[in-house]
Amino acid sequence: MTETAPRVAPVSAGSTRDRLLDAAARLFYEQGVHIGIDALCKAAGVSKRSMYKLFDSKDELVAASLERIAPDYQLALLPGVDDNRSPRERILHVFERLEYLEPAQEFRGCPFVAAAVQLKSPQHPASLIARRLKDGLTSFFQAEAERGGARDAVQLARQLTLVFDGASARSVVQAHGLDGLAVETATTLLDAAGVEGGGGLPDGR
Repeated sequence: MTETAPRVAPVSAGSTRDRLLDAAARLFYEQGVHIGIDALCKAAGVSKRSMYKLFDSKDELVAASLERIAPDYQLALLPGVDDNRSPRERILHVFERLEYLEPAQEFRGCPFVAAAVQLKSPQHPASLIARRLKDGLTSFFQAEAERGGARDAVQLARQLTLVFDGASARSVVQAHGLDGLAVETATTLLDAAGVEGGGGLPDGR
């Protein structure tokens, strides 16, 4: 498991597409998705003409930039498939990681929620990617909750996702940070749902 914040890479020295995506991911996360094309192209060191050869629109670029950072974001937060801890511990790991990453200077909350809020359109291509990523987090919580014997795994997963997103937002708004509230709230939900410790991954995984 990486010990760094979800990667929003510096502009690479790679292909034009890579430079655009790296610049877009960084600037959208730092300054918001409404930053202009001129600023994006300048940061990436490419021309607008080159950009429009690769992406039909800025909307497509926003979506592609979210797609690009998704694997590193998930790696930074989710336990590995070979993590043999109990379902309860694997769920709490996500909130522990959020608490750990929150003080990092480059951490500005969940980039997928931030993008979707700014775009305000549920059908924007970037909003669809954001929804898919958040649904993936909910599915992770649900699968672990089911293995952990939760009384209502579906409801618990929704509640945990709500806590995660709320904690991410609080980490941006409140200067004094989360102060353990994310883990504490998730623990309360797990207790109420009857998710006990013990019972690692099956088949030695």
